[in-house]
Amino acid sequence: MTKLIFLQLNEINFDVVRHYRKRYRLPGFDVLMEQFEPFETFAEEKYEQLEPWIQWVSVYTGKTFAEHKVFRLGDVATVKPEQIFSILERQGLSVGAVSPMNAWNDLQNPAYFIPDPWTNTPSDSSGFSRRLTDMLRQTVNDNASGKISLKSLLILLECLVRTLSWRQTLKVIKLAAFSVRRPWMKALILDQMVHMIHLHLMRNRRADISFLFLNAGAHIQHHYFFNSEFIDSGLKNPRWYCDNHQDPIFDMIKMYDSVIQDYLALAKQGTGLLVATGLSQVPYDRVKFYYRLNSHESFLRRLGLSFTQVIPRMTRDFEVAFESRQLAEAALKILQSARMIKNELPIFGEIEDRGLKLFVTLTYPLEINSGDLGVVESGKAFDMSAATSFVAIKNGMHSGKGFGYISPNLIAMPIDRKQHVAALFGQTLQVFDKQNIGDTRI
Repeated sequence: MTKLIFLQLNEINFDVVRHYRKRYRLPGFDVLMEQFEPFETFAEEKYEQLEPWIQWVSVYTGKTFAEHKVFRLGDVATVKPEQIFSILERQGLSVGAVSPMNAWNDLQNPAYFIPDPWTNTPSDSSGFSRRLTDMLRQTVNDNASGKISLKSLLILLECLVRTLSWRQTLKVIKLAAFSVRRPWMKALILDQMVHMIHLHLMRNRRADISFLFLNAGAHIQHHYFFNSEFIDSGLKNPRWYCDNHQDPIFDMIKMYDSVIQDYLALAKQGTGLLVATGLSQVPYDRVKFYYRLNSHESFLRRLGLSFTQVIPRMTRDFEVAFESRQLAEAALKILQSARMIKNELPIFGEIEDRGLKLFVTLTYPLEINSGDLGVVESGKAFDMSAATSFVAIKNGMHSGKGFGYISPNLIAMPIDRKQHVAALFGQTLQVFDKQNIGDTRI
């Protein structure tokens, strides 16, 4: 039986990778882009619908956004659409998934299932998977403030012990050493760890199909595209943010090249390999600052909100739940009124009213300096500089163009050179429906 790895390099722009390949040695990308069957995907036309948590739901369900209607990260756990994971399981296949974006655990007996850090759905039942899920949620959601709990540190140590190998562990040590002066390396460390854990789970739990989602590349493009030697947008990051001689994009590409080489080695042994990006990114056309609340609960209580739960989502987003519609309406008015005193710009410019819940985005786009105050309609002022942590200067924006590559040992797999990203759902199923396995040589 064919085994398949679906590697999801979220939002990576392979057009930019091509420029680096011309100047630098990248053996993993060379094989992938020269010997694999390439294709492109496209997504929704409206920019507000070009979000990875929308497009990956399309991949997992085979439906466009107009059909699945999952608009927010984490909403899939409430909507609970039928996904490719349970369909494959019903066919008698063993299914594993590590950090699939905006996917809920609908498996009866997963080989392994580690949810993404933002979606409220359980992992598989093993103690290691539960601990790993807790660690990912804490480290990712507290990344802006640089906090990592003692519990998470111990779990990270456990991960290193479980995945111990001279070659892979040395990569983590090198990335950690570089991260002292290159903060973007922290995201690459986490992706390297997730990759190592995925290899460990594949070897020990023997899934027939395994999904791996890596997000550090998307994060680094969003935050550091202007520092790429091959991006000439006319905009530059300030030196205090990232020195001109540093290129975080190349650091990311080198790390992913190493990851790709590991999966190419498995492809040589006969495992099918499907690589896709969902979307991609292009350079942003203006300067925009991103901030995240340090403590969502304490900040909202200082504003006078009465709520039952607040759930942090990716970067600037959070969801607040209330006991009654009256409390939700009162909170909505307070949040809508929040302004920065120095320029009267709104702080929470996007608030989605969901009845007993509010989905809120901190949209204030300018630099927040020490002592900068905000105010709400009651006249209550608050220190925004103390309440928030700087996340990034936005460098990359979404493009509907996605990239994909299929290993030559899946040569019978039908390929549309340009297709909606939802078509990846059917392509993945066809690997097992028709056993599209061919010559295993890469």
